[in-house]
Amino acid sequence: MIRDLVIAMLWSISPFGEAKVGIPYGLVSGANIYAVFVFCFLANVLVFPLMMFFLEKINNYLLRWNPYKKAAIFVARRAKTGSGDKIEKYGFWGLLFFVMLPLPGTGVYAGSIATYLFKIKRRKAFVANTVGIFFSSLIVWFTTILTMKGIA
Repeated sequence: MIRDLVIAMLWSISPFGEAKVGIPYGLVSGANIYAVFVFCFLANVLVFPLMMFFLEKINNYLLRWNPYKKAAIFVARRAKTGSGDKIEKYGFWGLLFFVMLPLPGTGVYAGSIATYLFKIKRRKAFVANTVGIFFSSLIVWFTTILTMKGIA
């Protein structure tokens, strides 16, 4: 059970799925349903400070390397055209709703990038990301439990 919980947490930290993958993995593997929710949620929340550290400290150094710079510009343009106008217009609530949607391309990684690009205050952005992650995790957790019981 501990091994499955650790793997679920690693999925929740991963940019390849976040808690949207970690929670279903943990539930399907047979771990305690409440522990899966709590640990995957907390692991996903941990991404925001890590991403902000990366974007503010390491990103500036890596921008000197041309292939990285091209990739960073591509990601920034996609972030701004995807839902940037809504996040910029609605600020806190736009960011919260964007992170809350349990869809590919939304989540705390994209929310952190939006925070950095649109220069949203870190404290407000952390709260918006955390609340968004909570509701996203709750939706995924509840839907996965219902699906496993054959209801959904």
